[in-house]
Amino acid sequence: MDPAIREATAADAEAIAGLLGELGYPAEASAIPDRLERMRAEAGMWTLVAELDGTVVGMATVVVRHVINNDAPFGRLASVVVTESARSRGIGAALVGRSEEICRAAGCFTMEVTSADHRPRAHDFYRRLGYRERPRRFIKDL
Repeated sequence: MDPAIREATAADAEAIAGLLGELGYPAEASAIPDRLERMRAEAGMWTLVAELDGTVVGMATVVVRHVINNDAPFGRLASVVVTESARSRGIGAALVGRSEEICRAAGCFTMEVTSADHRPRAHDFYRRLGYRERPRRFIKDL
């Protein structure tokens, strides 16, 4: 069965908090509705969820941004996660596919995703979907 992909709502807060926890970013469910609202208020941001039989089993966030080095915007796929019990069933690919559709429709020239070194399974997943590895990312906490 194919997952249903849709935009997240405040009613998905518990499921999203659980998914974020699985991804290594613990969150209180009570914080999720405000985060979703802030994202909705900014153009070019989506939070998608994947459902199987009415249960949220995956999530992805999509960001479309304009940059100075290109006339077209770029897409960024962030916070991609499928619950452990539902992995390897095409749900992640469906989330990424819908995210790519959003970015194509927005006119993006490219799409990126970052994945921590300790996630080799995710790296293989992205390679299978046609993403190329481009190392070197520098981050500074503010």
